[in-house]
Amino acid sequence: MRLEGIHHITAITGDARGNVEFYAGVLGLRLVKKTVNQDDPTVYHLFYADEQGSPGADLTFFEYPQAAHGRAGAGMVHRILWRVASPQALDFWRTRLGEHEIQSEQIQSEDTGSALRFSDAEGLEHELLVDSSGDEPLIAAAPDIPAEFALQGFEGVRAYSPDPSSSESLLRDALGFTGGEDSRWEVRGDRRGGRYIYDPAPDAHPVQGAGSVHHVAFASLMPEHESWRQRVQEAGANPTPVIDRFYFRSVYFREPSGVLFEIATIGPGFGADEDPEHLGERLSLPPRFESLRERLESTLTPLPDPRARPAG
Repeated sequence: MRLEGIHHITAITGDARGNVEFYAGVLGLRLVKKTVNQDDPTVYHLFYADEQGSPGADLTFFEYPQAAHGRAGAGMVHRILWRVASPQALDFWRTRLGEHEIQSEQIQSEDTGSALRFSDAEGLEHELLVDSSGDEPLIAAAPDIPAEFALQGFEGVRAYSPDPSSSESLLRDALGFTGGEDSRWEVRGDRRGGRYIYDPAPDAHPVQGAGSVHHVAFASLMPEHESWRQRVQEAGANPTPVIDRFYFRSVYFREPSGVLFEIATIGPGFGADEDPEHLGERLSLPPRFESLRERLESTLTPLPDPRARPAG
């Protein structure tokens, strides 16, 4: 029984329109689900991914309008790592980001040589790395981004911890992560893998807000999900009951360094209530929220369609 790498990463935004324009319009991800936060259905929950809405490429955002900017600190993910195919893809992204007046920095990665680091308008950090995993590329079909340069899914995340050794037992023994040398872990299943890396925590007090990561989710096969919950419970991590999120099932807990983890099932998937050809084009509501549709559609901010073709 092994986790299949990262399922999704969820962050916070204070500006849903700007969020769509950046992640779909600039980064070329597909908006695969426009729905609501199931714990607070008055606000958006936006999902971006590859063309199929695959686990492993799914970046999601809760929108809290006008939310103050957050600050990553101890017990928080502070950077999202993405895969690209080649050094030429890094050159493409450096140029593309510059054309959109987004500053980027070419750096040397510990593992893959050159990498490109940048932040969105709310301060959420990203890093592009040349992929050497051999995993299937997870690519969205953005019309102005050549497929050979597109983002290919998650490589991993970097988190702040004041004491990474406190998490070793849970990660290795309960969750099956491997490595751990220099606070660098890998989680790998039969089809996908991803990395989970600790950095020393800054002195600044952490603040959850716009531009901060809320949690990171790891992928479980559906028949194994309850067994993963039991493992986490036996390791003393106090997981939630299994929660049905309609598009997947979830269990949440904090690992000892403080980062909020989720184990999410692969499936049922985003095609549960939409034609896969038209994902993200309308407000999707799980059945228990359908009675709120009229009110929500009148109060939620209209969002741009990044794939709309100009008239004429």
